[in-house]
Amino acid sequence: LGARAIAPRPVGGNLRPVVRCPTFKYNTKCRLGRGFTLDELKAAEINKRVAATIGISVDHRRRNKCVESLQLNVQRLKEYKSKLILFPKKAGAPKKGDASEEEIKMATQLQGTVMPVINVAKSEKARKITDEERKGSAFVSLRQARAHKRLFGSRQKRARENEAEKA
Repeated sequence: LGARAIAPRPVGGNLRPVVRCPTFKYNTKCRLGRGFTLDELKAAEINKRVAATIGISVDHRRRNKCVESLQLNVQRLKEYKSKLILFPKKAGAPKKGDASEEEIKMATQLQGTVMPVINVAKSEKARKITDEERKGSAFVSLRQARAHKRLFGSRQKRARENEAEKA
């Protein structure tokens, strides 16, 4: 009964964006988010009010922190838009953007999640450990990197002061 009640719409619900999981432990994985940002919708040339009517989730609170995720989700929206078959409200008077009779007959209801996320784990081939890797310590290099970052400003300031004294 449920699938029949929402008839042409997908059973799995609205289209959702791909987002990175929070925290250091999980941020290598991607999952489906709550809704697309207004910037993503604007880049894909979809009105925020229209988006809700054509099966696209919108989250006005979410914001894009990097260009990569924005482009990925814009690409996702464009792909969805290309596959979308819009049924006319009135069969006799189709509007611009509505599907033709042949497309409507071809349409089938999508079962499952709309455009699910596929996490591809990149596996490295086994190889021998080099002498350079054996000599170096990951712990020491991480500690040094943290120290360089922490002391960056004070070292720059000291360098400027030394230049001022020489000049």
